[in-house]
Amino acid sequence: MESLYALLAEYGLAIAFINVLAAKLGAPLPAVPTLVLTGALAAREQLSAPLLLASATAAAMLADTLWYLAGRRFGIRVLRLLCSVSLAPDSCVRQTETVYVRYGALSLVASKFVPGLSTVAAPLAGAWRLSFARFTLYNAIGALAWAGIGIGAGMIFNDQIERLMEWLSSFGAITVAAVLALLAAFIGWKWWQRRRFYRQLRMSRIDVPALRLLFDSGIAPQVLDVRGAQAREMDPRRIPGAIEVDPAAPEMALAELSREREIVVYCN
Repeated sequence: MESLYALLAEYGLAIAFINVLAAKLGAPLPAVPTLVLTGALAAREQLSAPLLLASATAAAMLADTLWYLAGRRFGIRVLRLLCSVSLAPDSCVRQTETVYVRYGALSLVASKFVPGLSTVAAPLAGAWRLSFARFTLYNAIGALAWAGIGIGAGMIFNDQIERLMEWLSSFGAITVAAVLALLAAFIGWKWWQRRRFYRQLRMSRIDVPALRLLFDSGIAPQVLDVRGAQAREMDPRRIPGAIEVDPAAPEMALAELSREREIVVYCN
């Protein structure tokens, strides 16, 4: 642990920048612990607090801006790509879409503090054509607040962090191995959840040719379009005869469905 502290004291600004940039681009690497540890070093004047804050904020803004531009250029396809590699694909876009519809550009600030939503919020804003000026303003506020809270926590609790690091140092390599094992276990657990989710989809999925065959044979199922309003606006294509259902209040539409016919649900 002493070597870790020495490494952070020497290269803390660069490490914080790279860690935050990678995390915000979607890598399964937690950035907050790095901000807290470097914040503790800043409290003891081993790192410059203003430069540390600027480094972390710039990294977060850079990553989010890249995602915003990708969303603006490629639209819904970027969101599909993100969900295809997400460790939580079942909630990948829907939660962010709900927050965005309710709070607009302010969701760029709130999403910074919600794991899983931060990476999706920026390309979603780009896909929905939020102006670059407004995106930059709210993204800067969110990135500054997020980085500031992480670094500030390290500065406030630097004494407790130092004692914790000293205690962990007494275990030597065992501590490092335990931390790595916990991180690997977390990623493995989320990956297992992802695989289980996709297995469930495969068990009950119908592809487009099979659905078309049902329509042509006269055994047309009831098709529900459960995309949000903004998702329909981004991609207005729809299956003919599909019933639009508000995911937040599906009761009215579901009450009118026949129990004698199969139901096919599709979303984004």
